Amino acid sequence: MLFLLAGFAPLIFGANILVSNASSLAKKLNIPTIVIGLTIVGFGTSTPELVVNVFASVEGNSSITLGNVIGSNIFNILGILGISALIYPLVIKNNTTWIEIPLSFLSAVVVLVLANDAFIEKSAISSVSRIEGIILLLFFTVFIVYNISLAHAGGYTGNIEIKEKSVAISVVLIIAGLLLLVAGGRIIVFSAVRVAESLGIDQRVIALTIVSIGTSLPELATSVVAALKKNPEIAIGNIVGSNIFNVFFILGLSAVINPVTVVPAANIDLIVNLLAGAFLFVFVLAGSGRKISRFEGGIFVVFYAAYLAFLLIA
Repeated sequence: MLFLLAGFAPLIFGANILVSNASSLAKKLNIPTIVIGLTIVGFGTSTPELVVNVFASVEGNSSITLGNVIGSNIFNILGILGISALIYPLVIKNNTTWIEIPLSFLSAVVVLVLANDAFIEKSAISSVSRIEGIILLLFFTVFIVYNISLAHAGGYTGNIEIKEKSVAISVVLIIAGLLLLVAGGRIIVFSAVRVAESLGIDQRVIALTIVSIGTSLPELATSVVAALKKNPEIAIGNIVGSNIFNVFFILGLSAVINPVTVVPAANIDLIVNLLAGAFLFVFVLAGSGRKISRFEGGIFVVFYAAYLAFLLIA
């Protein structure tokens, strides 16, 4: 267990080094700041999930592959946004979020449908196939095109600080960041399997709890700091963007590497993920004031605590 937890240190640290120095290198290469913000920085917080999933997919650990993505998305909404809303009510003023939140909800619907071959097509086994992985990647491409068009239209409101370094230093640190990510990701996947075996716990549960929460620490830090600084749009935008990235890109890429087998018990997690997305949609877009209040944030946290209790008891 300690070895598993220790794997998060190089994973998170490596992600930070990679994002900051990739941004610096991109700036040196005269790539526009808005492009850096929408790509390298915008999706940088999901790098830990990406690395862990690549290792899990290569080794055929479908429970970790799917559990990490779905667990991270559930924690992002119910845990991170819940905590952030308790700190400061999350009022939405940016109209672009009205598109991204429905798209995040759509991602929950899509993965639930793709992962239910046994129910929809009466197949013996449910899985997210390579073809379906490609479909998810196509959804991600549409999202990227949307962001680029938004940037060109002047709708991008990100404000990022890039500390420029020399090209040589940036390259060396990018390589160092990648090595740390690889080391951390390998340790986590290896340890998660061993912990599950030694404790007699399903790998799915380990992935949905320890692994997904650990890989979501960058999102937690970003959103909590944004809430403390009374910048709710960053707090929500960070989570919504991460959830879209997790399903359409990370799960899509994982399925292309190795089809993801879905066990029947995973449907509970997929439904909770769908409900979490629905709650976010209703609270922000259909509720009064276009916001997540402290009370609603409390509902998120209680719901997440109940879900964790269910996973550990069931």
